Amino acid sequence: MLDGLTARAMGALPLHAVRPDGLTGFLEALPGATALFLRAAGFAAKAGEHALLPGPDGLAGAVVGLGTDEGPWPFGALSRALPAGSAWRLAPGPQDAAMAVLGWALGAYRPHRHKAGGPAPALLEIPEGGERAVMMAEAICAARDLINAPAADLGPAELAAAVTALAARHGGSAEVISGEPLEQGFPAVAAVGQGSHRAPRVAVLRWTGAAEGPLVALCGKGVCFDTGGLDLKPSSAMLRMKKDMGGAAVVLAVAEMVMRSALPVRLLVLVGAVENAISATAMRPMDVLRTRKGLKVEIGNTDAEGRLVLADLLAYAAEQQPAVILDCATLTGAARVALGPDLPALFSNDDALAERLLAAGRAVHEPLWRLPLHDGYDSWLDSAAADLSNVAQKPMAGAVIAALFLRRFVPPSTPWLHLDLYAWNDTNRPGRPEGGEAQAARALHALLEQLPEFYRRGMRR
Repeated sequence: MLDGLTARAMGALPLHAVRPDGLTGFLEALPGATALFLRAAGFAAKAGEHALLPGPDGLAGAVVGLGTDEGPWPFGALSRALPAGSAWRLAPGPQDAAMAVLGWALGAYRPHRHKAGGPAPALLEIPEGGERAVMMAEAICAARDLINAPAADLGPAELAAAVTALAARHGGSAEVISGEPLEQGFPAVAAVGQGSHRAPRVAVLRWTGAAEGPLVALCGKGVCFDTGGLDLKPSSAMLRMKKDMGGAAVVLAVAEMVMRSALPVRLLVLVGAVENAISATAMRPMDVLRTRKGLKVEIGNTDAEGRLVLADLLAYAAEQQPAVILDCATLTGAARVALGPDLPALFSNDDALAERLLAAGRAVHEPLWRLPLHDGYDSWLDSAAADLSNVAQKPMAGAVIAALFLRRFVPPSTPWLHLDLYAWNDTNRPGRPEGGEAQAARALHALLEQLPEFYRRGMRR
């Protein structure tokens, strides 16, 4: 069971949720002294605002404001804000029970590997209909654990092992490709990882829970640590580079949600697990690398390594003729400059599919923002020495350029979605503690729930 949740608890106290337009009626239904107390405290039912309710025997319950927020975050601080170890049950009210459970559980999360958890969180009884939210929270927290793991603990072998373990838990199959087969089949992945003593790997998970459903390919950038290579990052930019495998963690969270939901799709999950390190064997600026697709890439910057990893994964995925390819990566700082840390950048070669993902994100309160695959910038990837360069010579539109690079490895006829995300919370916020974050995982799961119907209507093959 996740921290902060329980199936049942003796003596659980009622937790009331109130919106501003229902506050007057709520106060009128309370005992007079309790209503006076809340009025005197200035409780206004703003989102996340909470108060304890006194009673004749001490604590009688608590109330949380929802404001106009329909999502999970008003409940995100309660597991740590209410008395440690206390137990609560949701009282009838205007809240969405699933959103309440999700926000509570995500707020209770803390990484435990190298630090004790501190005071016990308050416990929430899982209400009827809350099981789906628990499943999602478990998948997200597992991804957070991967992202938060120090690079010394999570290298390519350990990340590949996480893929294998996920497959075993949910009836899938897994293969880990390394050594000579990797060098031949995924030469760009091998080149990125050749500078590290921790050998690169590609982990492949297959799940055929619904043999007749559309095949979905999920590709995740799994750079377990990124020094920048010989184009070395400054020390300040290296501090969070254990999170550079965040894209892989997100696709694993999505895969877990899909398998546990038994969605009528088939899965192909590809994780390129590497470390971009510095040594005598590291790739060099101006090297020309082979890729699985056959295109030759000149290395304009060794710190633009994630797109090289994804290039081989996308090419392999395309060979399997999937209904759709989705990739996730902590790919560019330019996307964060444009959209900040909380809005993943979405690129797609399929307008209808992109709109469905944007709508799915809004529905689950996990927004994304679409950026263009602007053809006018495609020539910026031209190289005199190879088929293309891995960077542009102009210091502009970095996220667009990276997406255009990836597009070279996807057949135009294959619907493709690319997410450039941050995978990190810079500060503690309700439901979003500082550290790793499985951004867009719920939005992608919501999209995949719709996918079989989308294809049955003949909108795509």
